[in-house]
Amino acid sequence: MSPYSSSLTDAEWAVVEILLNELLPKKKQTCPQKWGYRLLFDAMLYQLKNSCNWAELPKDFPPYSTVY
Repeated sequence: MSPYSSSLTDAEWAVVEILLNELLPKKKQTCPQKWGYRLLFDAMLYQLKNSCNWAELPKDFPPYSTVY
């Protein structure tokens, strides 16, 4: 988990995860995901809160092109 103030708590993530599972289309997975949805979501929240450029995301997040 990212230690940022914009990161979701476990309780917040539990709610978001339920909503994502309902909203995201079910697709056949041919290979495992490289990045988890929680890490991607935390990276998006970090960018929104700090108004940084996508390329300036901290290195412990996935590549900015993936998050974007």
